[in-house]
Amino acid sequence: MSGAGKRIPERVLMTADTVGGVWTYALELAGALGTRGTEVFLATMGAPLTPFQQEEASRVPGMRVFASDYRLEWMEEPWDDVRDAGEWLLGLEEEVRPDIIHLNGYAHGGLPWRAPTVMVAHSCVLSWWSAVKGGEAPPVWNRYRREVARGLVAADCVVAPSGAMLTELFRHYPATLSGRVVSNGRAPGLFAPGKKEKMVLTVGRLWDEAKNAAALHRIAPSLSWPVYSAGEESHPSGRAVPDGSAVCRLGRLSARELASWMGRASIYALPAYYEPFGLSVLEAGLSGCALVLGDIPSLREIWDGAALFVPPQDDGALREAIEGFIRAPEELERIAACAQARAEEFTSLRMAEGYGIVYGEVMGRQKKTE
Repeated sequence: MSGAGKRIPERVLMTADTVGGVWTYALELAGALGTRGTEVFLATMGAPLTPFQQEEASRVPGMRVFASDYRLEWMEEPWDDVRDAGEWLLGLEEEVRPDIIHLNGYAHGGLPWRAPTVMVAHSCVLSWWSAVKGGEAPPVWNRYRREVARGLVAADCVVAPSGAMLTELFRHYPATLSGRVVSNGRAPGLFAPGKKEKMVLTVGRLWDEAKNAAALHRIAPSLSWPVYSAGEESHPSGRAVPDGSAVCRLGRLSARELASWMGRASIYALPAYYEPFGLSVLEAGLSGCALVLGDIPSLREIWDGAALFVPPQDDGALREAIEGFIRAPEELERIAACAQARAEEFTSLRMAEGYGIVYGEVMGRQKKTE
């Protein structure tokens, strides 16, 4: 290893939660880093690994998983768990001796790490609240605000998957931060077009208002094609999403099951209020779906020219966009081809190269202190 910005870490200790897209992101990145000679030690939190996740993790060569079910910083009454998780993570650092700490959360940024820290901002409650609720998060989130700000300031480098997310982060947590954008990626192969059918698909946690699945549930009865939704239906607290709509729910699917559904779907709809990048959109693009997306800065940044955009709050526009594709199959195929071409630019190897540059930079300079 030689030269600032040229060093390649041999070992990375990476955190990940098991209740959202960060899980998929972490496995994808770990696999791509492995091809570059970096060993990843993945520390999971949020919920126990499901059998699906255990099987997925077993297919990532050279990755070792340390599993826990500590509550995440955005969950209800998490702070005792966050503290205990911090002690656990420091013990893992002592055992693993990594060159880099890669944090996919905020609250543990301020721990007395020996190795330099790269913190990735996949989303945050304050920017979520602003986008979804249209205002500032209430005082109940004040401790979360303080803990996130503390973690961000302590990190040696902050990364976001889109410029829009980085901008939101700096807006809600004004501080002098070292920020970079590294786009998410997916390896080619698993997600690919199949024999297309007359169906609309959406993917995401049904309990998360940001995904705006409710809009599709409202318009589904008036659409010419059936609507299918895949994703977790119960909030981590145990609250279930009410049933009773014209949407066919597929539940939580394995990656291979999801790839099969996306390969069959002709249209992928995500009228999101908030989506800092969106791996599901990338997967849908790779699968040759025509994309109907919420008209928000992050999705425009990635998909402008390769998708049809609608105001998230406008059910009529969403219905017209989907029906417009149904009535004009040639336009549907054109947009689907554009989406696939755009998606193919965002590979896991490109993502790993981006993180490799960031890792090299922080390893090549003196570790930041609070």
